[in-house]
Amino acid sequence: MSSNVIRGKSPVRLTATLVGAVFLLVGILGFVPGITSGDMEAAGHHSHAMLLGIFQVSVLHNVVHLLFGVAGLILGRSAAGARNFLVWGGVIYLVLFVYGLFFGEESAGNFVPVNMADNVLHFALGAAMLALGLILGRTPALRRA
Repeated sequence: MSSNVIRGKSPVRLTATLVGAVFLLVGILGFVPGITSGDMEAAGHHSHAMLLGIFQVSVLHNVVHLLFGVAGLILGRSAAGARNFLVWGGVIYLVLFVYGLFFGEESAGNFVPVNMADNVLHFALGAAMLALGLILGRTPALRRA
């Protein structure tokens, strides 16, 4: 990324764009054989595909990553959009973490699907996105206060 692109973006916009790009990359890698191994289902706990041999994924799970990636890239175009992406995306991932705690890996309710590694990642990702959105997304007037 050139320094002109970085200089033209506020920290919240740059962060949302980078998070969006990572989501997009993860969504694509979820469909790449060798990086993702095992039998992939459209959705549900019967999908035994593993991204990097750690994270349980399905077509639905990968599509969610792709959608979050596109949202981050689009919403990262404005400071308000970037803040909303990080804050609400963080909230969604924290809800997904709680969902993963209630629905075990073999539960019929585990339609995303998620395993323990996903749960840990969803918690860390949700907390980080929420914190970054709240901290970086403050208005200049609030930063001076």
